Amino acid sequence: MELSFLRPLYTEGAPVASVYLDTTRAVPDADERIATRWRTARRTLAEHGADEATLEALDATVGGVPDLPGPQGEALFAADGRLLGVFTLTEPPAADRALWAPVPDPLLLAFDRDHQVPHVVVAVDREGADVEGYPAAAHEPAFRRTFNGSTLHITRVRAGAEAQASFHRRTVNVWSENTEQAAQDVRAAVDAVGAQVALVAGDPKAFGLLRDHLEPLPASLVKVGGGRTDAQSRAALREAADAALHEISAESHREALRQLEEALAGGRALQGIPAVKEALAEGRVDTLFMAPPEGIWDVPLFASERNPRALATDRAALGNDPTVFEAPAPLLLLRAAVLGDASFSEILPPTECTDGVAALLRY
Repeated sequence: MELSFLRPLYTEGAPVASVYLDTTRAVPDADERIATRWRTARRTLAEHGADEATLEALDATVGGVPDLPGPQGEALFAADGRLLGVFTLTEPPAADRALWAPVPDPLLLAFDRDHQVPHVVVAVDREGADVEGYPAAAHEPAFRRTFNGSTLHITRVRAGAEAQASFHRRTVNVWSENTEQAAQDVRAAVDAVGAQVALVAGDPKAFGLLRDHLEPLPASLVKVGGGRTDAQSRAALREAADAALHEISAESHREALRQLEEALAGGRALQGIPAVKEALAEGRVDTLFMAPPEGIWDVPLFASERNPRALATDRAALGNDPTVFEAPAPLLLLRAAVLGDASFSEILPPTECTDGVAALLRY
């Protein structure tokens, strides 16, 4: 997963407020529950030195997505009286969290986003298609287009041999023309959201024609259940799409971890905080791998505002730089990866790495 979306969270010389809240709306008294959680988090931030302007910037935004069904969470970041970023989480945090620190804490956000897949959902039939494009972790489509083409001669009819063949040719031509337009919409959606996969449901014949019109496509094409005919078919499509996305994400992680294990065996990867921090400082890390940081949260590292990729286990190693500060290792490793244009992937069982950290190297 690319980490560029986290860059705006890193501001020079300013402490950052990081907040994670359960903002699930599908419960009774959701507004009051969320308000209570935020008051507790706000008080924690104030007690640790957060300025009122920054707290007011969060006041104006906190609350989650009102119309989103099911569980959800929210990650918010602010500094110097301005909002740095607000993100909806696909699952609530295990516990609400509020941190006022020299660096932001986007770890839970990174793990949540790492399992999301930018995708396109297509419901196609002989008349056209409904096409929706979803960026990673989006709850609403960023791209939406519906096409209904010609219905003339869309159904094959019984007739004499010559007439029947003529009608069949017209039917196939209409199907092909309709799916050609639908294919253009799918390509536009894939480009708009950087989709890795297009999930297609509906008429088998139309699917085959659509597939032919889409070759080649930079995203994988996957057939799923459901359709576009009625609400029940559309609900079945969403359920099938979610199941397919879960498996696609799981397979992607399995492949990434397989490559990591091969690279570790071949000397093209490193593991453990000491080795990984040095590779990050040298700009050699292609992908930072990290397990959920419970086990290394208390491991401190030192960093500098002047050189954010330089990390040390001893303050003296960074010289007389007055901007040196101490923070938990996971936060500083992730910051160095973001600012070094590295990617990110979670370490999942049964794979284990020293300190729960590894790095696939660029060179």
